[in-house]
Order: sequence, then C-alpha cells, then structure tokens
Amino acid sequence: MSHWVPICLVSDIPVLGSRRVAREQGAPVALFRAADDHVFALLDRCPHKGGPLSQGIVFGHSVACPLHNWTIGLADGCARAPDEGCTTPFAVRVERGDKGDQVLLDAQELKTLAVELLATESRAAA
Repeated sequence: MSHWVPICLVSDIPVLGSRRVAREQGAPVALFRAADDHVFALLDRCPHKGGPLSQGIVFGHSVACPLHNWTIGLADGCARAPDEGCTTPFAVRVERGDKGDQVLLDAQELKTLAVELLATESRAAA
C-alpha cells in the first residue's frame, strides 16, 4: 500500500515549468506541469551528463535538457531517439481539494528510488 505525501498545489508549478523537491537522500525530484495541466515527476538529472532537467524547457509532455538539448519524455523519463538513456520517473497523484489541486508523491519512492546516484557521485568526486 502506498503512502502519498503532499508536495504542493498544481498551481505552485508554473505552466510549462517545473519545481524541485529536495529529498533526505539522493538527488532532488523535479515536478513538471504541461500546458494541459498534467503533472509529472522525474529525478532532476538528465541521463546524458546529469544536467538539471528542472531548468529545461517543457514542451508537450517532454523536457529539453538545458545542457545538451536532449529531449526527455516526462511520462517515462526516457530520451527520445537518436539519444538513449532514461532518468528515474516517480509516481504522481493529483487530488482535487477546496484550496486547489494537490500534488502528491509516493513516500516509499522518495526514500528509495535512485538514492545511490548522489552517493556514488559524491564518492567519485572525493
């Protein structure tokens, strides 16, 4: 059974923009809001060179990495051909409320998905 953690309101994420979510361990998660108000969550790390996807340009249901313009699908985290590789997607839930639509992320995924990436990079840099 999943435990969902409230993160923000949909309106807190700019249309065709993003918002970063810090985690206790691991790289941050980026929340993206498409023009049709669909919300997606990916590890804030391009599979190519680790660029911050939250700083990229959102178009359709994709984001362009700000470093080398790779196109990453927001639904699956995978690079579009001819590029290859994937970043980690996170489950997102949106619940309607009196004060706006609430964005929630799975607590277990926040604690466990891709936490080793930051630890591995920190050791390599040392």
